[in-house]
Amino acid sequence: MTATAKASRAAVVRQAAALCLTYPDEGFHERLPLLEAAVRDPALCAFLAYARSEDPGELAAHYVRTFDFRNRHSLYLSWWSDGDTRRRGMSLVGFKETYRAHGLEFTGEELPDFLPAVLEFSALAGPELLLEHRPGIELLRMSLTEAGTPYARVLDAVCATLPGPSPKDRAQAQRMARTGPPREEVGLEPFGRTQLPLLTGGAGVAGVADVVGMTDAAGATGVPLATGPTGTTAEPGDY
Repeated sequence: MTATAKASRAAVVRQAAALCLTYPDEGFHERLPLLEAAVRDPALCAFLAYARSEDPGELAAHYVRTFDFRNRHSLYLSWWSDGDTRRRGMSLVGFKETYRAHGLEFTGEELPDFLPAVLEFSALAGPELLLEHRPGIELLRMSLTEAGTPYARVLDAVCATLPGPSPKDRAQAQRMARTGPPREEVGLEPFGRTQLPLLTGGAGVAGVADVVGMTDAAGATGVPLATGPTGTTAEPGDY
């Protein structure tokens, strides 16, 4: 696989994962066929099969049980690096500055470190923020795996798009936090678009596959992964 094809496939996985990690409202279920047509990653396919088979009300309840009441399953990346300290405010500013450096503004109701928003940004601009916060993402993956939730498969897919192996345990993830993750030499250049569903909350915004005509490595071409805003109704937990 060429570097360009690999980067394109990773971008599709990240955009799809962004949608999978938002609250599974009616819009998520409407997009399921699009996601199933575009995604070829085995871990994401396993999650989509689970989401398809589950009663919508139970899927929503499972999401709330998994993410809304447990800091150790936090989807807010600065919590993993800063916890509930004053440093966290500066970290949140850093996320916004990174978005602005790529011509984007974060205007959603969620905090700018909300993982689905970061994934959507990374689908277009490359893995800069994912690499910077990889230790927290890996710790979240481990926590979800230990909890036995199918949402762990979404994190498996995300981490598989990043360079180098995932840490084997929490101690190794903590060492990664101190030394920094490996850097990816080849990524996607910024596309100069000012509209991303999770970053702007604007109506009628297309997803990454629709915006750039992206083709995943398995041959799903130009499938719009999101045809409208992908905001979530989930509230921040007890952070």
